[in-house]
Amino acid sequence: MYNCVILGLGGNISSDVGRVATTIGCAADDLSAAGVEILSKSKIYETPCFPAGAGPDFVNAALLCKTRLDPQALLDLIHATETKYGRNRNARWAARTLDVDIIAIDDCVLPDVGVFQAWFGLPLDRQKSETPDQLIVPHPRLQDRAFVLVPMADVAPDWRHPILGFSVRELLKQLPEPDLAAIKAIQDVW
Repeated sequence: MYNCVILGLGGNISSDVGRVATTIGCAADDLSAAGVEILSKSKIYETPCFPAGAGPDFVNAALLCKTRLDPQALLDLIHATETKYGRNRNARWAARTLDVDIIAIDDCVLPDVGVFQAWFGLPLDRQKSETPDQLIVPHPRLQDRAFVLVPMADVAPDWRHPILGFSVRELLKQLPEPDLAAIKAIQDVW
């Protein structure tokens, strides 16, 4: 069975292969070579660092994919890909060469609605220090982050959040205009 997956990719420091946009492209190629079929790529965007002051600005993109991998196998592949490009997980929200997040898998809620709701409602001070020990899908913060939603709108504008009930387009309309204006397309094709 195939799963339709939306991945968010980003980084804010160069890797051994070059600038972040190059790293993102290489990582997408590696995922494709490992059996993740890429259906669509977003533009590549320059986005303000999140949280503010945590490092250089980011470069972000999104992929719409199909895969036969189960969610844990996909996460393991993503972690191996991040490691290949120098991802260091020493600190939460630290500068990084590559970050690949599973934003959504079809209309699934993983591991279950209760765990999703707990992370969805986690206060910001706890978000800074706590990391889940399991995959949570959809990403519990996607609705708050222009750097996720803007690229996501390029590849899956009609995807509907299984808990909130809003499409990506509708979620974008709920974000503050300054957040959206801060996202700048820097590369159309990659």
